[in-house]
Amino acid sequence: MALFSRLASFIATVTCFLPQIVAVAPSAVDPCAKVAGKAFVPPADALACYKAFPFNETLRQNVLTNVARVFDFYTFENFYLNSPPPFQESTVNIRTAIATLNSTKYKTDYDFSKALYDFTTQLNDGHTRWFPNCYNAYQNILPAPPITIQVDGVQGVYIAFDSVEFLSQLGTGYTGYFDGIGFDWKRLQGAKVIQIEGQDPYAYVDTIAKTVSGNYLDHGVRVNSVFSSYRISGTDFSQRIGDLAGPLSVTQDSLTFKLIPLNSTAAEKVKVPFLANYIGAPFTDKASFWAANCAATDTTNGVDLKAAQANKQLVPAAAPSPRRLAKGDAIDKSNSNAIALPPRYVPALPPVSGSEGVIKSFILPDNKTGVMFVGSFAGDFDGFQTDVVSTITAFKEAGVSQLLLDLTNNGGGFVCLGQFLHQYLSGSQFGYPGFVSTVRANPLAQKIVAADIKLGLNASFTFYTGDN
Repeated sequence: MALFSRLASFIATVTCFLPQIVAVAPSAVDPCAKVAGKAFVPPADALACYKAFPFNETLRQNVLTNVARVFDFYTFENFYLNSPPPFQESTVNIRTAIATLNSTKYKTDYDFSKALYDFTTQLNDGHTRWFPNCYNAYQNILPAPPITIQVDGVQGVYIAFDSVEFLSQLGTGYTGYFDGIGFDWKRLQGAKVIQIEGQDPYAYVDTIAKTVSGNYLDHGVRVNSVFSSYRISGTDFSQRIGDLAGPLSVTQDSLTFKLIPLNSTAAEKVKVPFLANYIGAPFTDKASFWAANCAATDTTNGVDLKAAQANKQLVPAAAPSPRRLAKGDAIDKSNSNAIALPPRYVPALPPVSGSEGVIKSFILPDNKTGVMFVGSFAGDFDGFQTDVVSTITAFKEAGVSQLLLDLTNNGGGFVCLGQFLHQYLSGSQFGYPGFVSTVRANPLAQKIVAADIKLGLNASFTFYTGDN
């Protein structure tokens, strides 16, 4: 759980309540030992390891108690009861859903965790997710990542034209598996997709956007995330596998396409196998898998500041800490594979000033259109603002008269940087945008702030303190 260090990752923080009390009956075959130490395994083998841990009622109660308490802190439940157009597909009674999770009979701990994961994912809010590291330890990767692109004036779905160069970066552990089973995945590059699982490709993509993608209320943004496309990883261009070809779930062994290969006119059906990539902590068997990926530790459980204060263990920082700033990251564990964007797809135009960080900006050959690709609102808080100013200044000096703002695969970040960019581009007064709201100051939030003040806490310890 080291990946998630803030409350905004929401339910992800309650995976800390998985104690090392899960007893697993001895078995002649340890399904986790079978896949231990392997970077790539068939999805069925990964799923067998996941399902090696029986359902435990104590764990369910620990998790759901904390899930319910976290929802108490939010103010959006009424929105979900009757979501307005165009967000109706996110409509759900959150408390009824939790009650169902609490009463359903599950065979394994994985089955319960997967149900909770799907529920929070389909809220379509990147700040309201449940990420059990225990069962997000593998990413299923299809050697045929689809894209949507216009060819000869017609929009269609194709297997990425760079799929061989792109996926070969995963190494021979990945590509060699398909060679070993005699599956020629390379010939699928650039193929036109006619159907996926017997459906129109866009209909199937819609299904993935509704059930797998999550993170965004807007359906169109989720549709975009289904496809493979470019993004920023750190401060460099990268390529995202996409929610269809790179899901965290290992429940699918294969996907059947009807497609027309490049340089062909004949349609054919191809059953494309998935291969699961291990992205979790090292393990050797079932017990060590649980210990490394599932069990609570001092770092995942957090700190009881009340108990620490009572025992006089809290020591404020010697120097004032930098002000804690509100962040709203859309957590995407599928980005664990930061595969570089193949060089031929990196913009060849010279970047303008201010392109050293998460913003990459260029002037198109017409010399009047500036493109600002904002890959993230995270990273260097002050540097982001400086880069925006430098970019717009460079555009103005070059005579740019129109701006394309590209937010493809932007995973969020500092809330105020989004506000800053909007204000700066719209010509509003430069400065901290802030928030003027009484809705956010709900009774529970006020009680937390009051309790932190009473405990003598400051921003050295937690976010909701008087000095922050």
